[in-house]
Amino acid sequence: MKAVLSQNGQISVADIPAPVLEDGFVLVETEYSAISPGTEIMMNGTHRQKPIVLGYSAAGVIRSRGKGMEHWPEGQRVACYGAPYAKHAEWLLMPQHLMVPVPEHVSPEEASTVGLGAIAVHAVRQADLQFGETLVLIGAGILGQLIAQIARAAGCRVIVYDLLAERCRTAGSLGIRHIAVNPQRVSQHLDSLTAGMGADAVIICAGGKSGGLVDQGLQWVRNQGKVLLVGDVKPDFSRELMFGKEAQVLISRAGGPGRYDPVYEKQGIDYPYGYVRWTEGRNMAEYIRLISEGDIQVKPLISSVFPLERSADAFRQYAESPAKLLGAVLAYPITGVQDAEHAAAIVKEGQGG
Repeated sequence: MKAVLSQNGQISVADIPAPVLEDGFVLVETEYSAISPGTEIMMNGTHRQKPIVLGYSAAGVIRSRGKGMEHWPEGQRVACYGAPYAKHAEWLLMPQHLMVPVPEHVSPEEASTVGLGAIAVHAVRQADLQFGETLVLIGAGILGQLIAQIARAAGCRVIVYDLLAERCRTAGSLGIRHIAVNPQRVSQHLDSLTAGMGADAVIICAGGKSGGLVDQGLQWVRNQGKVLLVGDVKPDFSRELMFGKEAQVLISRAGGPGRYDPVYEKQGIDYPYGYVRWTEGRNMAEYIRLISEGDIQVKPLISSVFPLERSADAFRQYAESPAKLLGAVLAYPITGVQDAEHAAAIVKEGQGG
């Protein structure tokens, strides 16, 4: 099968072995996969000599089921999250907790962003915002845009801050009432919305190696508020600022409880609902529900759809002109193959797959 590989800082589409169906897994034929610009550009930039397959968020159709997965019907469209299972590849071998059903009226392009969506949902949960509280969101890339919409849907007042005016305009067109292209405007919004008390939380989705973004967040947050790191931010900050407000500086890891736990992900053993209310799988399902019921809009965030063979062009645009590409997904040709062994044979013969 074909997959997107990174090697020595270069992106290519190459043939790799197709997955073999196992008990406790299903075989998914990929329709679309979403590029995570922050994570994947960073991974490609490390110039690994050994090739790695990129990607962690996709949507496709179940074609075959292993033992124990009979409750997942063949032909069901699913949204898939989590490397090494979800990836930029034509076929995915998925365990049950890393995929969720997609309603017919939700497009596969939107559903393919489920990984970004689960990360956004988990970030809002980590910030522990309550109805009516105020959030400052620093960085309005696709992840920041999703976080802003999810927080607004939860009844929070959201201020989006980005130096790129176009991204602020996008946020405004999606229902975010308070936008800012400079720090002074953020302060003005906070004075108006909180009577100068400050934000209940600041979520940082922008990347930065200077550490200044965390200090900026600490200046905007209220006493005993939170600054949450989601982007690739250097965690340097002023102890004085933090101490003066008894603020918390937190980090949000991926899509929620269960991520990177092989017992949950590979073995398919769920966490008890009453003790871990929001696992990564349940966060994925909630994201798809938000799209399905119209509480958030994803299509306006997808700037371009690239055919799989043009993957390198998508990564090049992200690296060279990130301001012009908010969200990008890769499209795959669908063969309609129903049987996993037949699919593997087709790939081996080089006829498709």
